[in-house]
Amino acid sequence: MFKRFLSHCCLLVLLLSGLHATAAEQRILVYGDSLSAGFGIAVSQSWPALLGQRLSALGSGATVANASISGETTAGGRARFITAMAHFRPTIVILALGANDGLRGLPVSSMKDNLAFMLVHARQQGARVLLVGMRLPPNYGQKYTQEFDAAFRDLAKREKVRLLPFLLEPIALDQNAYQADGLHPTAAVQSKILDHVWNALKPLLA
Repeated sequence: MFKRFLSHCCLLVLLLSGLHATAAEQRILVYGDSLSAGFGIAVSQSWPALLGQRLSALGSGATVANASISGETTAGGRARFITAMAHFRPTIVILALGANDGLRGLPVSSMKDNLAFMLVHARQQGARVLLVGMRLPPNYGQKYTQEFDAAFRDLAKREKVRLLPFLLEPIALDQNAYQADGLHPTAAVQSKILDHVWNALKPLLA
């Protein structure tokens, strides 16, 4: 009886150790543009850096790599995505591209194709994905802005990935939340963006 009990205890320890290792080995890749790269502020103040700090404070062994590039389009992201996935080997990908496609008025169909390529490849590599959407100001025209907004919802549904519809939703209407260019958030509001992302990310961390 004691030997059987000891065997069960050993099995439980192994199972718990396996769960701990799984949590500790989680690697999060943030793959976006200037809104995630920390444009105009110290990189350490950007929301991806704050995400790493939060995970560390919670005692998580998960790591965060930020491969975001200011000015990046979905085409540029697609071109380097396979290499980035091979290099970082993430278990979770936060894909936050598309804003520059919209600001440049690029075809929504091309943006969707590029994002779909990255979503499919990430999932093929075994990564869980959070797709982060963006919205455009109304001066781009109703038809284009509606198609742009719908693209993220359509992709998330089609590729069965989690969606955060609008990265800047908590600060969208706060003019004081942006730098002088009116486009990039200040350091002071990065924590609000993180809280917004965190709510969508938590289920993927489980």
